[in-house]
Amino acid sequence: MVNRQIVIAMLFKSILNEQTACLLLYGEISDEGGDGRIASRDIVNELMYLDSSYANLNVRINSIGGDVYPGIAIFNAIRQCKSNVIIYIDGIAASIAGVIALCGKRVEMSRYARMMLHNVSGGCYGNKKDLADMIQTIESLEDTIADIIGGRCGKDKEEIKDAYFDGADHWLKADEALQLGLIDAIYDVEAVPDESTTDDIYRIFTNRLELEQQPQNPDKMKLEDFRKIPRFANCADEAAVMAMLGETAQRADKADDLEKENGELREQLQKQEEERIETVVADAVTDGRIGADQKDTYKNILKADFKNGMSALKALKPKKLLKDRLEAPAGGGTAESPWEKRQREIREANRRP
Repeated sequence: MVNRQIVIAMLFKSILNEQTACLLLYGEISDEGGDGRIASRDIVNELMYLDSSYANLNVRINSIGGDVYPGIAIFNAIRQCKSNVIIYIDGIAASIAGVIALCGKRVEMSRYARMMLHNVSGGCYGNKKDLADMIQTIESLEDTIADIIGGRCGKDKEEIKDAYFDGADHWLKADEALQLGLIDAIYDVEAVPDESTTDDIYRIFTNRLELEQQPQNPDKMKLEDFRKIPRFANCADEAAVMAMLGETAQRADKADDLEKENGELREQLQKQEEERIETVVADAVTDGRIGADQKDTYKNILKADFKNGMSALKALKPKKLLKDRLEAPAGGGTAESPWEKRQREIREANRRP
């Protein structure tokens, strides 16, 4: 049995062309997902989307299997696809993953891959009725899976159960699966060591996928690759390329410095502009041209168009309050104002006996 500690779940969708998409089923199949497992609902959702968008769908498998019911859900989702589904067994298709692999309109297996078929496993805790119900459930699932396998290779259910549901794990090489009618063709991939175990095969193909998804290192670009870029077209050798890269890096650094300086300058100008607007609006409130409740409105006007906003404020006439008029000295001099005079007379009258 494959060690489950090495399981890496990977659900990866790629678009090969306008007509064809690819869905990778790499990892252990489960209902909820998490802890290095793939949730069947995620795969079914991807299948529904891809089936509605593409004429062809390639499903690539490297999986040790997992839970039966989620696996059957994936099997049924693939069977219901209207697109032309081709299954590719890249590494391992074991247990329920081996059953899923059989539902493609065409099934191909890499020369170094392995398929594994065996009994359904399960268990429960309870009384003898509970145990009997569990046995009945397992037998029912085995009947269903035997029908699926038999339908693929042209054998009846009982033949399949006798051959593969005897308590052992049955590992099939690609040529054996082809001879049995479980697959349609064998394709070549990069070789794996002859002594590789099923654990090794699973790891090898999972690692290959991870490497394929890593971005290429730009430092490893060849001279001819750089020459395809117009800026480097006339570079005679790698030294010239490196020199131009250095100059480009310096210009980029200078541009970053200028951008930083410009940003600081913009912040200073913005702060000065806000202070100027605040002063103008405060003066307008003080001399009565606008009310305090209009401050924000005029601030926004000045921010949007300072010149026209100032013109509008200047056109407003200052409003003197009654108190301001009373406090103003008669004739505009420094003498006593009417208000102050009246207050003095009241105080003097109150002091008389």
